Amino acid sequence: MKQEELKVFISTRESTCDECGENLGPKAWITLTRDKGALCLACADLDHLIFLPPGDAALTRRARKHSTLAAVVLKWSRTRKRYERQGLLVETRALERAEEECLADSEVRVRRREREAVRREELDRQYAEQFATRVRELFPRCPTGREREIAEHACLKYSGRIGRSASAKKLDEEAVRLAVIAHIRHTETKYDELLSRGYDRREARTEVEESVYRVLKEWGDQK
Repeated sequence: MKQEELKVFISTRESTCDECGENLGPKAWITLTRDKGALCLACADLDHLIFLPPGDAALTRRARKHSTLAAVVLKWSRTRKRYERQGLLVETRALERAEEECLADSEVRVRRREREAVRREELDRQYAEQFATRVRELFPRCPTGREREIAEHACLKYSGRIGRSASAKKLDEEAVRLAVIAHIRHTETKYDELLSRGYDRREARTEVEESVYRVLKEWGDQK
């Protein structure tokens, strides 16, 4: 059976703790129990928790997961006539761990954006567009978008790939065809799987050669 979530209420009127007798004043944070009535957070043994306001779903989810003890904070809405969530009370260590995890995610996203920025800078857009157009001319039935994928992969600066060769820069038919073959080999055959199993590169290429040329014909290769 799922355990009921602990709740802390922000009082809308003057409140007194039924255990310690402390006058808590208006807007007090209290718990409500059937046997003890209203309790302040100290008497409810929740005063060691810290408040996490809403706004970051990932942080809230992780803090809740790592917190052995947690309580949802609720406040009565006079306009909507219902209790609404105001945030979460969690253990300090849980929140710190959640913050570290979210920060790590943020750093990963930053690094990813940096890599993409470098990649975009390295790519000669005009040349890649011309290369993609040439791929489409020579292989009119290749799946939509593949011509751009082939071009961007082949034309990346400093890569040493076929797209950076002198003949490719002249949009030579054979150079473009070799770039298409390389793409097909990696994406439409078991070539990479064979390499991972220890096949020599030449052996693997021979193994998938028929599959490569079958796809070339499907894509409209005239040779």
